Amino acid sequence: MLVWLKDPMGFPGQEPADDGIGVCVSDIQQRAGLGQSTTSQYLAILRQAGLVVATRRGKWTYYRRDEANIARLLETLGDVF
Repeated sequence: MLVWLKDPMGFPGQEPADDGIGVCVSDIQQRAGLGQSTTSQYLAILRQAGLVVATRRGKWTYYRRDEANIARLLETLGDVF
C-alpha cells in the first residue's frame, strides 16, 4: 500500500486537486482486492506506525504517505544494518 500511495495519481478517478489529501480508502480497497474492514485495519497499522496520514472529508477518509517519517525510518534502518 505504501508503494501504491507513492503515486496517488495512479489510482482511477484521482483528480490533481486530490493529490494533497491522498487517496480515498475505497480506492485503496479496490486495488488491494480486500474487504473494507481488512483494508482499514492495514491502513490503521500504517497510521499508528506514522507511515501514513489520514484526512477526513465528510464521510470519506483519504490516506497519503508521511514522507518525513518514512525517510526517518529508512535512515534508522540504514544505521542499524
